[in-house]
Amino acid sequence: MKKFTFLAFFLLAATMLLAQTADKHDGAKRDGVTVHMSTSEGDIVLLLYNDTPKHRDNFVKLVKEGTYNGLLFHRVIRNFMIQGGDPKSRDAKPGQPLGDGTLGYTVPAEFRANHIHKKGALCAARQGDDVNPRKESSASQFYIVQGNVWDNKTLDMMEVRFGKKFTAEQRRVYTTVGGTPHLDGEYTVFGEVVKGLEVVDRIAAVECDRMDRPVKDVKILKVKIEK
Repeated sequence: MKKFTFLAFFLLAATMLLAQTADKHDGAKRDGVTVHMSTSEGDIVLLLYNDTPKHRDNFVKLVKEGTYNGLLFHRVIRNFMIQGGDPKSRDAKPGQPLGDGTLGYTVPAEFRANHIHKKGALCAARQGDDVNPRKESSASQFYIVQGNVWDNKTLDMMEVRFGKKFTAEQRRVYTTVGGTPHLDGEYTVFGEVVKGLEVVDRIAAVECDRMDRPVKDVKILKVKIEK
């Protein structure tokens, strides 16, 4: 009886220790600013990374100013991404072309090897290399990755085609969680979805016109800082 009691206590203590260790590890991994985004399709909670401070601070500034409230997810491509943040999308007429709206400034690129285009990644949109060789980000336009799950053979082909080299961890993510690996190093990844991936999937599945704008508006209702 005493052996059983001691063993049970030992197992309980070990379980608690592992849980605490996991919490600490997760806390370190998820260090950043938490943002709550309410949309017409549901709520998304985002984490803004601390090691992309220019993008974090700019996004926080725009949230506090109410810039995103009432804007649309104006470009949606299933199995790729959902894009929003065009200031021209507020009160846009049906069928109106969107995507070229700007706040008049850009944010310097902040590429980090540990932040990749996995499913749920929050990334900054930008103009093309021909007019933007430094790959600077749009001040307000962003996209959230939906992407696909890939096999290693396809990742091998991407390495050759795009001149990239995926680490073992990146391959693990892209072959399990999924994402858009060919965009790594091209657009700044500055956050991720920590709750509401099903909402991203829901938005990605809406009917769109030939310009990839949802036929029925998908609106960002309100965005606020949680932490």
